[in-house]
Amino acid sequence: MGSFVSRRNFMKSVVAAAVTPVFSSGCATASEKRAAPSERVVMAGIGMGWMGTSNIEEFLKRGDVQVVAVCDVDRNHLNASREMINRAYGNKDCAVYTEFEELLARGDLDAVMIALPDHWHAIPAIAAAKAGLDIYGEKPLSHSLAEGRAICEAVKRHKRIWQTGSWQRSVSNFRRAAELVRNGRLGKVRCVEVGLGQGHTDYEKNKDQTTPCDPPKELDFDRWLGPAPKAPYCPARVHKNWRWVMAHGGGTLLDWVGHHLDIAHWGLGLDETGPVTVEGTGVIPSGQLWDAPTDYDCTCTYADGLVIKISSKYPMGAKWIGDDGWLFVTRGETQADPVSLRTEKVGDGEVHLYHSDDHHGNFIECVKSRKETITPCEIAHRSASVGHLCNIAIYTGRKIRWDPEKEEIIGDPGAAAMLSPSYRPPWKLG
Repeated sequence: MGSFVSRRNFMKSVVAAAVTPVFSSGCATASEKRAAPSERVVMAGIGMGWMGTSNIEEFLKRGDVQVVAVCDVDRNHLNASREMINRAYGNKDCAVYTEFEELLARGDLDAVMIALPDHWHAIPAIAAAKAGLDIYGEKPLSHSLAEGRAICEAVKRHKRIWQTGSWQRSVSNFRRAAELVRNGRLGKVRCVEVGLGQGHTDYEKNKDQTTPCDPPKELDFDRWLGPAPKAPYCPARVHKNWRWVMAHGGGTLLDWVGHHLDIAHWGLGLDETGPVTVEGTGVIPSGQLWDAPTDYDCTCTYADGLVIKISSKYPMGAKWIGDDGWLFVTRGETQADPVSLRTEKVGDGEVHLYHSDDHHGNFIECVKSRKETITPCEIAHRSASVGHLCNIAIYTGRKIRWDPEKEEIIGDPGAAAMLSPSYRPPWKLG
């Protein structure tokens, strides 16, 4: 704990010397269940909608965390999250911001939780790393492959702790299934089937509200667009349903690739590499706001001949198929052939994967210890990269040849151009 406190005090002095905080900080009421103030991880939340609220709720349960501020461009989200935090601590100290730059300049933060639309993942994450903050960031890591690499480089350069919201790694049935595969229970695995869902789920019940109109007064829509192309406001574009608009998300494929493909990679030791070819077809809505593929079939081939098939036709989850059987894992369920695999134990002398039973808690413990989290930046980047390559293959209609070491598309300049974002001025990557 001593090194954690020293690091915090150093960062406070550096940032405080550079900028005067605009808002006052919050402070929780002390109780026997809470750690001493000097031992608490001081946090803030950027993006307080669906996942942001859920994440902060988890951090509020911990006596060694102090949530002092929140940031959102929607005043309704901002006010609701402030009330939630103040209620949890029994005070009125939570500070609010509409611009993440002001929040990052406070000088008293140790860590930040970021849960924004995909097109806003990279810029605040890189800024937070530069500000010396550890980061809990939502999946997928990025909106484009080049953004993912830039986030990873910033986290590495500034020696930050990163945890991705790919929380399935902290659930026992996923870890156990991956360990069985890693320890050869299926023999040689030649194929994996990954199901990531299909269609467009209308979370906000507003799919038909696509006529341009004035944004509600509580929403700073231009700021919500940020680096995304200029576009008119309509209710179906924002909040939970942004993921079906390719300018802001990546469809069901990208929305889930950081879960089930992440687990497929984990079981095969592919956390720091990727495929060498990617092919894909999909059903792309024409002339509609929600333009992300509704159905898709992609084939990713790795250097050793392994094939990972990603399809909306498969059940949600990961299914490894080997010479000696198969194993399927999803939320709350494991299936296998032979059936005995479902209860088979992993021995003391075998490979045991990183063990976490509390994804948010794992992040906080790693902030203190400076050890790597269960789902660090590089791992999140590699799973998201496959999703990006699949979408590129679908939209170009071409087979993509990929160098996973150099992270380059080979022999296709048109496809290669799709690896990098095109930001609306004045926003820039990094």
